[in-house]
Amino acid sequence: MKMNEHIGFLVCLWFLLSGFCLGRFVVEKNSLKVTSPDSLKDVYECAIGNFGVPQYGGTMVGTVVYPAANQKACKSFKDLDISFKTKPGGMPVFLLTDRGDCYFTLKAWNTQNAGAAAILVADDRVEPLITMDTPEEEDARADYLQNISIPSALINEDLGDKIKKELSKGNMVNINLDWREALPHPDERVEYEFWTNSNDECGPKCESQIEFVKNFKGAAQILEQKGYTQFTPRYITWYCPESFILSKQCMSQCINHGRYCAPDPEQDFSRGYDGKDVVVQNLRQACFFKVAKESGKPWLWWDYVTDFSIRCPMKEKKYTKECADQVIQSLGIDIQRIDKCVGDTDADADNPILKAEQDALIGKGSRGDVTILPTLVINNRQYRGKLDKRAVLKAICSGFEESTEPSICLTEDIETNECLVTNGGCWQDKAANITACRDTFRGRVCECPILNGVKFVGDGYTHCEASGVLKCEISNGGCWKGTKGGRTYSACIDDRTKGCKCPPGFRGDGVNSCEDIDECKEKLACQCPECKCKNTWGSYECRCNRNLLYMHEHDTCISKAVNTEFSWGFLWVIILGFSVAGVGGYALYKYRIRHYMDSEIRAIMAQYMPLDNQGEVPNHNIHGNV
Repeated sequence: MKMNEHIGFLVCLWFLLSGFCLGRFVVEKNSLKVTSPDSLKDVYECAIGNFGVPQYGGTMVGTVVYPAANQKACKSFKDLDISFKTKPGGMPVFLLTDRGDCYFTLKAWNTQNAGAAAILVADDRVEPLITMDTPEEEDARADYLQNISIPSALINEDLGDKIKKELSKGNMVNINLDWREALPHPDERVEYEFWTNSNDECGPKCESQIEFVKNFKGAAQILEQKGYTQFTPRYITWYCPESFILSKQCMSQCINHGRYCAPDPEQDFSRGYDGKDVVVQNLRQACFFKVAKESGKPWLWWDYVTDFSIRCPMKEKKYTKECADQVIQSLGIDIQRIDKCVGDTDADADNPILKAEQDALIGKGSRGDVTILPTLVINNRQYRGKLDKRAVLKAICSGFEESTEPSICLTEDIETNECLVTNGGCWQDKAANITACRDTFRGRVCECPILNGVKFVGDGYTHCEASGVLKCEISNGGCWKGTKGGRTYSACIDDRTKGCKCPPGFRGDGVNSCEDIDECKEKLACQCPECKCKNTWGSYECRCNRNLLYMHEHDTCISKAVNTEFSWGFLWVIILGFSVAGVGGYALYKYRIRHYMDSEIRAIMAQYMPLDNQGEVPNHNIHGNV
C-alpha cells in the first residue's frame, strides 16, 4: 500500500472508530430464571448475542450441562464423539461453556452441531455484561456465521461458577430463558428502523443485508400497507476530521465538504468506487423513501432497494445515478423530486436528510447509539441476533401488545397455537363452539370473547356468560332452557341484567337446571274452597265446582249466572237511559226551534198587513216603529 493510501486508511479508521468507540452502546438483555436447585433459584440477567436466533416473545426451558472436555467449545464435539441431543422424554440441553481462546460464534457453532438447544457462555472476568458479536470483517468469511440458529446468552462469572459448583455436586440445574420482555410491546403498532448501506462490496455482512431485504420484503410490505408497522430506513455516515477535509482521502470518501463520509467499498483507494459514491447512493435511497412516503407508498422502498441491488451492482460497474434513475422510473416515482431532495453534494452546506440521519445515530431513552452495521431497532430497542426473515419477523411480532398482533404473526412457522391443546386451559362451550382461549404471539390468554356483538363476561378460565340485550341469541346466554309438551321456557333474561333467573313456575340456579314448582302441592295457588287444582309443567290449571267461574287474579270462584244477569241488566239500563235522553233532547229542540220561527214570521208579516191578533204580537224591529 502506498504511503498516501496508508494515511488515508488511517484517517478513515480514525473517524470510524470515533463513531464506534465514543458511542453509547447498550447491551441488550433477556431474563434467565433458575428453577432448580433451591440454592440458585432466582432471576438473573444475561446478554443476548449478536448472532443466532433469540426467541423474542417466547421462552425456552432446559437443563444445563457443563462438558468434562472442550469446556471452551473451541473444538468440534463431534470429533470428541460427544453429543448433547435431547433424548426422548428429556429436557433440551443448555450447554455451559467458558469464555476465551476462540470467537463466540465458533463456540455457538460447535455447540449447535453437538445437538444442544442453546449456549450459555460464562464470562472469565468480573465486568458488566457485554454483547457477544461476530468476528471483524477479515475473520468474518466463515461459512457457518449465517447458519447459527440456536440462541446464545452471556452470563457473569459469578453465576457461571455457582452453576458449575452445583453440577459438580450432582445436582440438576434447570433454567428458563425468557425473551418475552426483551422488546417493548406497548400497543397495536410496531415502529422499527433498519440501519443499512447501499454498498454491496463489504463482504458477508453486505451480502446478508441484501439477502435479508429480498427475503423480508413481502412480509414488510404487508405489515406496512395494512398499518401494522411504521418502518424507516436509516443510513450511517461519519464526518471527516476538520484537519483532513482537503485531503485526497477525505475528498474521495465524503460529500458536502467533509460532512458526510463512508469507507471505501474495497478498502483500496486506487480502484473501484469511492466512499462518496456510497454516500450519494445512500442519500438517493433515503430520498426515495421520503418521496414514496409523501406519495402514500412508503413500502416501495423495499422494491427499490431490492431492484437496485440486482440491476446496479458495483461489480458490473452499474452503481450509478443513471441505473438508479431507471429503477426509480420503473416504480413510478418522480425522479425530479428525488434529485431536488439529494441537492448539491459539492456544496459547503448541510444536507437536511443526511443531517437528520447523523442526529438519529445518537440513542435516546433505552436505545443506545447505532454503532453496528446493519442494525435493526424495534420499538426503540436494538435487535440482537441473526439477520434472518423468520427471526426478525418473530422479533417484530413480539413488539405488538398481546392479542393485537396481525395474522402473519400467528402462522405455524412463527409460533405455536397453545389453544389447540386442551383449549389452553380456558373456558369453553363445546356445543356452541365458543372459547375464551385467544392465541397471541407470547402465548395464549384466557379472555371471555365477543361474538356477533354479544360480550361474554367472566374470569375466562372457569366461566364466561353472555351479557347485554342480545345475549339470549347465543347459546341461550349460558342459561337453562327446556321444552316439554310443546311449551318452551328459558332462564335467560334478554336485557342488560346479569345472570340467569328461572322463569315463574320454576326454581333453580337458572344455569344448570330449573325444576317445575308444583303450585298445587305447595298450596301456592288455587286455594279457594270451591277450587280444584291441577299442576302443569311451568304452571297450573284451576277449576271451580258446580257452575262457578274461576277468577285467576283474585284466586276465587264466582257464579256465572249472577255475573251474566248483572251484566246484561246493567247494559239494558244504560241503553234505555241513553234512548230516553236522546228522545227528550230531540223533542225539546224541535219545540223551541218551531216556537221561535213562528214568532219571527208573525213579526215580519205584521209590518205589511193587519192581522186579527196584531196587538198581541210583540215588535221585533230594533230600529223603532215605522
